Amino acid sequence: MSHVAGHPATFFAAVAIVLVWAVTGPLFGYSDAWQLVINTGTTIITFLMVFLIQSSQNRDSLEIQLKLSELVLAMRGANDRIATIEDMSDKELEELHRESHARAQAACEAIEKRKESRQKRV
Repeated sequence: MSHVAGHPATFFAAVAIVLVWAVTGPLFGYSDAWQLVINTGTTIITFLMVFLIQSSQNRDSLEIQLKLSELVLAMRGANDRIATIEDMSDKELEELHRESHARAQAACEAIEKRKESRQKRV
């Protein structure tokens, strides 16, 4: 949905709506009802866009975090599913996030064990 909202055609459609509204002003005598049409429409669209933008930002943040996690873990073989992360559903992203987190914890534990064994040798 955010792709539609950010598309140039959507912008031009919005401009066209505003122009049609402005041109019809004299026909309706610039009445309160005429003004209410654009005010109500823009208020509703703005309200809905807040949630659309927040949802998009949440998803983008999780995608970036997963990609960064995969780069850190790449030394042991990267997860090929990360290459198509943008096409995954929210549920798939959450599942992948849990898997990635478990792998990161296992890697940290392995590093700690290596540190401990090195300290015992010294």
